Amino acid sequence: MLMKINTDINIIVGLPDYNLIRLFMDNSVDSLIKGGGHSAYTAIKTEKSVLRFERAINRTLLYFNNPNTRELINNILVKESISGDSLLLLFWNASVNNDLLNYLNEKVFLPAFYSGRVSINQKEVIACLQELRETENDLKDWADSTIEKVASKYLTLLKKFGLMEGGQTKTIVHPYLNDKMFIMFVYWLLATETKANLLESSWMKYCYSERQVFIERIAQKKFAKFINLYYSGDKLKIEPVIPYSDIYDALTRS
Repeated sequence: MLMKINTDINIIVGLPDYNLIRLFMDNSVDSLIKGGGHSAYTAIKTEKSVLRFERAINRTLLYFNNPNTRELINNILVKESISGDSLLLLFWNASVNNDLLNYLNEKVFLPAFYSGRVSINQKEVIACLQELRETENDLKDWADSTIEKVASKYLTLLKKFGLMEGGQTKTIVHPYLNDKMFIMFVYWLLATETKANLLESSWMKYCYSERQVFIERIAQKKFAKFINLYYSGDKLKIEPVIPYSDIYDALTRS
């Protein structure tokens, strides 16, 4: 499948204040610019920069393939603003929207994560991008310096979203989803995946747990009020019980 490549990774990493995500969700760019929000609220100094960040945020973080995903993310951003949990949801959504981000996750981050690696070397990301450049027209004009920059920004992006930590040498974080975020992930997965059998979903890896661990956890009785589960060993189907517009409140009341 032909990929759509852009450099939103570079732009989003440069966002000086991630609360801008909420600001762009709540305000039109015109009102932000006219109100002087680009200088009063953040370190962004020019109208051109505001527009560049707005385009990347709306294209990669705040674009929603369906109303259910919109409900999930909007509700957590309204209630929590930018938190560790809301950043996880934004990262999942960005991985759906940004082909390059998802490709690097699939080829570099997730394999390292699930193999128990401690860290990821920037050279691994560079090699992955160089290989991709051989087949993708959008990358054929990228200089080695551009690839090196994107590789560095990608690892920094993982840190911004709580998946790596450290300075020049970054190590992989292995997050454990609390019950609220586990069910939020399940609802996000159901909103995202088009395959009837969830065991065939490539998105399940974003739960950051092995498949069998995921199945054993989702089968716990305490989650029965949130989902209907059908599992036959080689097929997994899950149905939401609570509307997407209400699931965040239901989870935070539990």
